Parts: sequence; structure tokens; C-alpha cells
Amino acid sequence: MFSNNNRNARSESKSVMPSSNVNIIGSGTSIQGDIVCEGDIRIDGQVNGLVSTKAKIVVGPEGEIIGDLVCQSADILGKVTGIVRVEDLLFLKGNALVKGDLYTAHFEMEPTAKFNGRCYMEPEEVAAANASANANANLKEKNGRPVFTEEATEEA
Repeated sequence: MFSNNNRNARSESKSVMPSSNVNIIGSGTSIQGDIVCEGDIRIDGQVNGLVSTKAKIVVGPEGEIIGDLVCQSADILGKVTGIVRVEDLLFLKGNALVKGDLYTAHFEMEPTAKFNGRCYMEPEEVAAANASANANANLKEKNGRPVFTEEATEEA
């Protein structure tokens, strides 16, 4: 009798456990290649390649992306070198350093953050850029890493 109750209690506690769709690239981790996922991503390590999600990307203070970034929203506290395409809000915080063009609907930047590039906030351009980026139609390689070209973006 007691063993049945314990089994039921265990199975109930297992079914109640929340499932998480957050991906974490920890400090000291280096990834060579593209990351494509559906859930949130936090990067505290280094990624050389495309990082793409339909959710939010957080680049921690020690995080670094060398490649393009495509997402719904982003908080950047670390370094990003490449084209950044954010459908909603892009927020550069702390000592963030972004080198590359930005395509976003909303942009916020703290005074200590640095940004070198061009910023495009036209809704048509942002939507078209994200649609083509998600389809990987404009994906090309430059210096051995994936990038989105200006000509292909203008065609979309």
C-alpha cells in the first residue's frame, strides 16, 4: 500500500517538473559553426558562426559572437562582430561592443555601450531582412564565416 502511494507521488512530481527551452553556451566554451534553435539562447562563451532563433538572445558580458545574429529580441552586454537582425527590441547594455550593421524595429543603447556600423529601423526593411535571413536565402561566406550580403538583402 505504501509503495503504490510513493510511486504515484514520484510520477506526479516528475510530470510537474517544468521543461525549459533555454540554451546556454557557458563561459570558456567555444563553438565553431552555426547555431539554429527555437528557444532562448544565452551566450557567455564564444561562437564563430551564425546564431539564429525565433526567441531571445542574450550575450553576456564575457560572451562573443563572430558572425551574424538573427532573433526576435536581444540583450547584448558582450561583443558581436557581424550583421545583427532583431525583429523587435535590440538592447545594448553595459560595455557592449557591436561592430556591424543593425536591422531592428526598436533600438536602445546605454551610454557605456559602443556600436560601429549602420542602423536600419524601417519596418519593411527589418521584416524583409528577417524573412530572408530565416530562410537562409542570403547566406554567403566571407573569410570562412557565414554573412548576409547587402545586395541579397536589397533584392528581398
